[in-house]
Amino acid sequence: MSAVAVIPAYNEQASLGGVLAEIAEIDGLVPVVVDDGSSDGTAAVARNAGVACVRLPFNLGVGGAVRTGLRWALDHDADRVVIVDADGQHDPADVAALLGAIDAGAGLAIGSRFAADAGDYAVGGTRRRAMRILNRLVRMTTGFAATDATSGFRAMSRPVVEYLAREYPVEYLADTVEVIILVRRAGHEVVEVPVSMRERSGGEPSARRFRLVFNFLRLLVGIAGGVLVGRRDGGRS
Repeated sequence: MSAVAVIPAYNEQASLGGVLAEIAEIDGLVPVVVDDGSSDGTAAVARNAGVACVRLPFNLGVGGAVRTGLRWALDHDADRVVIVDADGQHDPADVAALLGAIDAGAGLAIGSRFAADAGDYAVGGTRRRAMRILNRLVRMTTGFAATDATSGFRAMSRPVVEYLAREYPVEYLADTVEVIILVRRAGHEVVEVPVSMRERSGGEPSARRFRLVFNFLRLLVGIAGGVLVGRRDGGRS
């Protein structure tokens, strides 16, 4: 097995079937749905499509679901993995470009909604400012000039999959932003690939405003703490 599409899904029965149908058109890409404690028919949609489905007994969040999918991919001898949302926002037409970046030597390829040549994607002013802050933090801590650090549409090489199957953060936002920091610090190349983003085709967003604010602040504190510890340790050496 060469490439696996890990699809974390929480109550996505309305959109999952369409996503799986599009992925089925991509030669050599094997999908696995990680049903993150859904209370609807998400798992049944995967089964009816003939797709492997790992069912979690309760909701772990996107990070926990992705980590589970990465372990499944390793167990099934994948040499590349692409993460695709189950809500239909990620366009499978961009999967080839992400995997192509991995084939060209990158360890982690991030699908950027804001890179040059990316499709139009509009976000609210407050959310866009928060994204820019996180992009700057990634650049300050790793030197990588991210334009879309919070994008969950990404591909990774086998060595990065092996690393993140153990270390993938489970907290919301950390599962995207902190992953970049971890991968860079582990010595792997990170690149961005311009992608388009669509409207979700069904279901409801899993993250609410309070949760977004809480996890944004938690992530800022965590990254700042890591920077301070790194500087203090560096001063001792």
